[in-house]
Amino acid sequence: MSSTTGQTRAEKRAAKKAAKAEGGGGRLSQIRDTYAMTKRADPKIGLILALSFVVGALVGFGIFFFIPGPSLLFAIPGAILFGLLATVIVFGRRAQASAYSQMEGQKGAAAAALTMLKRGWKTDPAVGFNKQQDVVHRVIGPPGIVLVGEGDSQARLRTLMVSERKKHERVLGDVPVHEVICGRNDGEVPLPKLVKHIRRMDKQVKPAELTDVRARIKAVDARRGTVPLPKGPVPTNMKGMRQNMRGR
Repeated sequence: MSSTTGQTRAEKRAAKKAAKAEGGGGRLSQIRDTYAMTKRADPKIGLILALSFVVGALVGFGIFFFIPGPSLLFAIPGAILFGLLATVIVFGRRAQASAYSQMEGQKGAAAAALTMLKRGWKTDPAVGFNKQQDVVHRVIGPPGIVLVGEGDSQARLRTLMVSERKKHERVLGDVPVHEVICGRNDGEVPLPKLVKHIRRMDKQVKPAELTDVRARIKAVDARRGTVPLPKGPVPTNMKGMRQNMRGR
């Protein structure tokens, strides 16, 4: 009996070690993929990260060296920590800029960018779609409802967005519905600024009211079939890049 119990415990420990090893490998794989993706658009990323580490290390060394006490004892670890911190920050920003540059102009790019919205936000990709592959995504959050459109024709896209807006206003009452078109033309929001633009919108719906808004949204979705997100070469490691930038 004790032998069986010991064997079971050993198996559990082995399973835990295997899970940890697999998780670590996945994390390293995400970092490698993100670096490779960034290097394609930013060939000098290696040199930039090396310089970032050196500058950060020099700043850290200078700060800790002049602190009263055993300054040299803390200066070297402080330099390493500051260097690593500077490298992570620069890498995150360059990786984000690289991802946006590679996604921009591709079908479904706005939907991929909107995955950066997390706590307090809910994103529904491709709630509206036409034969020309113009698409409307929906974001539910503090500003209310934000309809985000992307497509080749602004006039055609606006017609689609007006249709979606009316569908939502019929069941939402006084909940504000906003329209945003992702693009580079006048009156549009560029892909790299899309998430920041939405986050900066005025908060018009309280968190306690969002549950009711989501419930009413179900009435809109129940009247339509499932709309497929248009296929396209949107980077598949956007999730990994997002986790790297957030330090997960």
